[in-house]
Order: sequence, then C-alpha cells, then structure tokens
Amino acid sequence: MRASESRRRLARERRAALGRSLNYVLLSAVCLLFLTPFFWMVASSLKVDAEITRVPLTPFGSRLAWENYVRMWNSWPFGRFIFNGLAVSILGTALCLVTSSLSAYAFSKLHFRGRDKLFLLYLATLMIPQQALVIPLFLLMNALHWVNTYQALILPWAFTAFGTFLLRQFFMSVPTDFSEAAIIEGASHPYVLGRIIVPLAKAGIATLTVFTFIMYWNNYQWPMIITNRPEMFTFPLGLGMFQGQYGTVWNLMMAGATLSVVPAIAIYIFSQKYLIGGLTLSGLGGR
Repeated sequence: MRASESRRRLARERRAALGRSLNYVLLSAVCLLFLTPFFWMVASSLKVDAEITRVPLTPFGSRLAWENYVRMWNSWPFGRFIFNGLAVSILGTALCLVTSSLSAYAFSKLHFRGRDKLFLLYLATLMIPQQALVIPLFLLMNALHWVNTYQALILPWAFTAFGTFLLRQFFMSVPTDFSEAAIIEGASHPYVLGRIIVPLAKAGIATLTVFTFIMYWNNYQWPMIITNRPEMFTFPLGLGMFQGQYGTVWNLMMAGATLSVVPAIAIYIFSQKYLIGGLTLSGLGGR
C-alpha cells in the first residue's frame, strides 16, 4: 500500500512538474513574440544607412553604428524635447495622483447625500472620446492665453475619472475601521488619507502612476494642437516633426524610438517594487 501510494504521489508530482514546464515554455514563446518588435527596433537603430533597407532584411548589420544616436541627437533639439516630456509627465502624474486620491477618498470613505449618483455621473465622462474634447479645450486654453505653455499641456488631463475609479476600488478594500478609529482619536481627513489610506493602497498608487506617466509621455495629439513652437515640443511630437523635416531616415528614427521607450520602462521598474509590495495589502476586505 505504501509503495503504491508513493508511486501515485511521484506520478502526480511528475505531471505537475511537466505542466509547469509547458507553462514556462508557452509563456517564454509569447514573451519572445511580443519582444520581437522591440528587438528589431533596437537592431535597426544600430544599422548603417545602406543596410537599413537592404533586401533581404537581416536582424543585424555589418557593425554596430552607435553614431546613429549622436546624429539623431545633434540633428534636432531632442534634449529640450526630453526635458519638456519629462517635466509634463512628472508634474502631470503628480497632480493626477493628488486629485484622484482626494476624489477617490471622498467617494469611498465619506458619506454624503447623492454620493453614488454623483460617482456614476463622474464615471459617465469616460464615455466621452478624447477627440470630442479637443476643440473646447483648445478654445479654453486660447482664451486663457495658455497656448504654448506647460499648464496647457498638463492641466486638461490631470483630472481623470479613470484615476478616481481605480483608486476608489483600492481605497474601498481598506477596512473602514482604520479610518473611523483615527477620526475618533481626532485625526483629520487629510491625515487619514495621507497616513493610513494611501500607504495601504500602494498597489493602486503604483498602477495609476505607471498608466498616467505613460499617457502623458506618449501623448501626441494634444501637444501637436496646443503647441506650435519647437521649444515647447514633447519628445513624441519632436520625433514626428523630425521625420517630417528630414524624411524617413529609418535608422535615426529607430534610434529616437528606442530613446522614447526608456522613460516608460524606467518608471515601470521604479514602481514595480511598490506594486508587488502593495498587492498583499490591497486584498484586505471591508468597506
């Protein structure tokens, strides 16, 4: 009996190990499939001009042309574009986190008449496409004389129903007893939000940080509409104008595209530890 049970247990362990191995192989194949365009982008950025359109296409050139990055950088003020993009993305993300946290706290922990109906009305704004808001926003920015300014690039997208909805879900997972006990002890609502709710919702904060930063950094349509001076261009807009002015020099374009993904990857890596660390706390029950 013991021998048969040991054999059955060993067979189950082998089947489980085989299943895990197949899962790892499948996930690795999918990962390679999604990484192939990025690999081709980086490889193309390191090819010389004569090899970038050679037929048949090859993943590698005869040598690594690192000078493509220098040529790209010196041909257009990309340093200014990166500064503008980082300034807009960082300030816009910080402002979005503040406004979303305040509104999410009000909709999750405060009780007032019509709260749920007001929240549904706020969520209804998600159904309005961004393209429908472009003309009214431009007219408003023009009336305020904010064309070609940082506030015009930042403020219109710093108040989002998506951020409020996302953080509200995480705030509602924090037991209400925590905030009520602090308020009974005399703590103010800003103290409860900053010292109790936010530390227990790091997963939501990190997720919204990544989404908002990438949204600001990759935004092309709004900067193209609200700016017309090169010194105010963000990186995606500057890269697009670089293509239009110098034609499609694909190796230089791929060099610029490679640089454009670095901040998004960096913010994800920076937020990943907070995201993973907050997952254990975001599952607390209670409302």
